[in-house]
Amino acid sequence: MTNDSEASSRPEVVTCGEAMLLMLAEPGVPLDRATHFRRSVAGAESNVAVGLARLGHRVRWLGRVGADAAGETVLRELRADGVDVSQASTDEQAPTGLLLRDCHSSRAIDVQYFRAGSAAAHLKPTHLRPAALDGAQLLHLSGITPMLSPTAAEATRRLIELARAAGVPISFDPNVRHKLGGAAQWARTVGPLLGEADLLFAGEDELELLTARPADEAAAELLKGRARTIVVKRTDHSATAFTDGGRWDQKPFTVRVVDPIGAGDAFAAGYLSGWLRGLPVSEALAEAACVAALVVQSPTDIDGLPTPAVRDRTLAAYTEGNDVVHR
Repeated sequence: MTNDSEASSRPEVVTCGEAMLLMLAEPGVPLDRATHFRRSVAGAESNVAVGLARLGHRVRWLGRVGADAAGETVLRELRADGVDVSQASTDEQAPTGLLLRDCHSSRAIDVQYFRAGSAAAHLKPTHLRPAALDGAQLLHLSGITPMLSPTAAEATRRLIELARAAGVPISFDPNVRHKLGGAAQWARTVGPLLGEADLLFAGEDELELLTARPADEAAAELLKGRARTIVVKRTDHSATAFTDGGRWDQKPFTVRVVDPIGAGDAFAAGYLSGWLRGLPVSEALAEAACVAALVVQSPTDIDGLPTPAVRDRTLAAYTEGNDVVHR
């Protein structure tokens, strides 16, 4: 029998992937001219973990960082947001990855990764404890992790095996990053993982790249397999959710964009929070769009991630015209 304290210590969601130290240039200044940088943490899975933790969910992040100041910062910042990092591991030989980028609302953003040979790329199946998923209601993964290295790809497949054995649903976001490999490599490494997802988040262009089919056609085909929900993120920033019961469309909320990076991870966190709470698809989509809209109004990938109260108040303002000022 499980007592209340044991149940409360178990994660609702487990994520696994790369978390890096982010050095963000001062807003509006090109990277090659920037002299002041702000430190933060970035990584697709860690962003989702922070987003869900701030929304009140118990989240565990699995990953590997270096035995260095950057790794200490990553773990400390995740812990500060309530993310369980007790099963993350430290690599004594390889460094924590570093991400440099600038921040512009209406021009191309320059992103530079220093991740080759990083601790995250050295992730192996042996670094994952079978008990890591105990009690979890969901495992969230992205395509970035298996693209880091062959051993990280093996670790991703191992987690999928553990989730299947434990009956834990899998959420997956391809999160295609072209600096990690060409289209053929993405299709070969990440394409097969689409069929492992119970919930799938993917951009139109990502589905087309990974399946060689139009996005809606690919979604319909994937629904014939394991997937129960597929959310397609459109190029106009709207989204469509496909299920066996039909389709739902969500328009983006119009906001002033400060920093567009991190919107996709925020969207996933917002939707998954609704899914965990048993919301209808349409309501989960609206919350996802709201969380994404909040994130792009602040710098860094995680500054704008809201609490439940902020999400609810903001969503009411967007949809019902309520006063946006919290007095």
